[in-house]
Amino acid sequence: MSIEYLRTMNMWFPDPEEAGPDGLLAFGGDLSPERLVAAYANGIFPWYGPGEPILWWCPDPRLVLEPSELHIPRSLRRVINARRFRITLDEAFPAVIGGCAHVCRGDDVGTWLVPEMIEAYNRLHALGVAHSVEAWDGDELVGGLYGVAVGRVFFGESMFHLRPDASKVAFVHLARLLERWDYGLVDCQQTTHHLLRFGAYEISRAEFLERLVRLREERPAPSAWIMPEGFDPLR
Repeated sequence: MSIEYLRTMNMWFPDPEEAGPDGLLAFGGDLSPERLVAAYANGIFPWYGPGEPILWWCPDPRLVLEPSELHIPRSLRRVINARRFRITLDEAFPAVIGGCAHVCRGDDVGTWLVPEMIEAYNRLHALGVAHSVEAWDGDELVGGLYGVAVGRVFFGESMFHLRPDASKVAFVHLARLLERWDYGLVDCQQTTHHLLRFGAYEISRAEFLERLVRLREERPAPSAWIMPEGFDPLR
């Protein structure tokens, strides 16, 4: 199949099922909030490096996690019980995405979060669409993750850590909170051993898109993205 070119003034995306074997669907367009929300609502996300056009992807298979099926390894339970890290929501989004820009994704080191993508996700955060989870050691940000929320789906984008287990503890808190808020699915995008250990599993692109069509139209609990006082992810 041919890779579609997206014009800046048109919010249209091709059918995600037409993506190539590697998941590449289209190139071009822009990173406006309207286009990004439309992309995620259709199971599509941007991923490209410096000097490249904006590339849009919808991989097959897709790695997903149901928040209610989260598995917490025993060693990580001990870390959480030790309360090494303080976890917050949406308190340091720019710092979290900045930290993620300096970690590896696949075979690339710190290149996929180009400045215009960082700016675009900061805009989404200001609109209440993108969210972050932070892990703190005292007053120092030592890990975290960010992603995009559409309906009852959370699209995880990236995480980073400066202390062992910091991002893992943040992820456990996020998954438990998403369950509490009635989210039905976490899109993990691509398969990693790290995420498989938490109970994530692969489904076909067709199944993912079928579930997304339903969940994107539903609303999470009204308490979503407010950290409950005294929240304990192990209870």
